[in-house]
Amino acid sequence: MLTRVLFLLKAGGRDASLLWYALRQPETPAYIKVGAVLLALYVISPLDLLPDVIPILGWLDDATLLALGLPFLLKNIPPHVRQAAENRRKYRSGKAE
Repeated sequence: MLTRVLFLLKAGGRDASLLWYALRQPETPAYIKVGAVLLALYVISPLDLLPDVIPILGWLDDATLLALGLPFLLKNIPPHVRQAAENRRKYRSGKAE
């Protein structure tokens, strides 16, 4: 169970860094940028569908929204921007080919 959680955190961090790079590129469509800002605001906002004071359910809605929102946003990034982001990540991690 712990290895699954660590894998999801690592994958989510990788996706978030790819999205962060793509947001800084002028070729990225405006709706991707707006969607990423809205997603971030929802996650850090104290106003949720399920309040964070409910121990498990409060965090679960944020995690679910991130799990659905990040892949959707990344899927709609132009292919050349995504490829540049992946190449940048490989270069920074020392796995450049």
